[in-house]
Amino acid sequence: MSRLLVVNQGDHSMSIVDPGTYRQIAKVPQTERCGHEVIASPDGKLAYVPIYSDAGVGEPGSDGRTIEIVDLEKNERVGIMDLGRPVRPHCALFAPDGLLYVTSELDNSVDIIDPRQMKLVGAISTGRPQSHMMALTHDGRRAYTSNVDSGTVTALDLAARKLIAVIPVCEMIQRISISADDRLAFTADQMRPRIAVIDTASNTVAQWIALPGVGYGTTPTPDGRWLLVTLRQSHQVAVVDLAAMRTVQTIEVPPLPMEILVRPDAPQAYVSCTRAGKVAVLDLNTWQIREVFETGPGADGMAWATTP
Repeated sequence: MSRLLVVNQGDHSMSIVDPGTYRQIAKVPQTERCGHEVIASPDGKLAYVPIYSDAGVGEPGSDGRTIEIVDLEKNERVGIMDLGRPVRPHCALFAPDGLLYVTSELDNSVDIIDPRQMKLVGAISTGRPQSHMMALTHDGRRAYTSNVDSGTVTALDLAARKLIAVIPVCEMIQRISISADDRLAFTADQMRPRIAVIDTASNTVAQWIALPGVGYGTTPTPDGRWLLVTLRQSHQVAVVDLAAMRTVQTIEVPPLPMEILVRPDAPQAYVSCTRAGKVAVLDLNTWQIREVFETGPGADGMAWATTP
């Protein structure tokens, strides 16, 4: 059984959606402040929502310090883990070793959590402030964080738990993703319409890809052919041909597209559209929007959950 999880910033909730019918099965409220992102456990039974803040990156507001755990069989919150200090935890990702890695923005680090013990077991410094989003290589050996206002990307060795490199990119960046073969990382310049392409072997910016507008979220397709990029100002998704390293088309979506999640078992991508409070379903064969459904105000972070 598969479920699409969507965090709604506007009403501090997480929607659990049936991807076959696009019907909202349940909406689980958060206890306080505001979560922005979500990740499902590898077995698809639990969801983890870091409680970040009621403000944006670098803005004054509440400072979250917890991660809320939702049982996806009961569709209810079953636990809260306190990280021990206010760090604005944001992006959470599972590695193949079963550990949960979470960006801790106010600590300039990535926290390492053992989900079985619900215990913080370590942290790795990113060397720069505002480490907001993160991508892991598919073997779980490295992590890359986007450090927003410093315009840098940090490469981390997860096995050795150490910083490898801080990569200068531009004045300001946002989200980050990694290619299907782990050779490239992608992050969007927030001041100019272009994508930075980072060579993960040398940890340098290898080239730039022009966009028709300023990009935000980036997600490669599993076959390695395309990079999908949200264009918030024009309410579009740009499709980049990764062989040619150029934008080949744009697709209209509801207002303020933020995150793109590619479905792992079908040629579909989900686009969360914050201002609309909706999610658009993009067909990756026809490049057409198949469906648009409502989840809640401020639809943002998404995750895919599959139980055996």
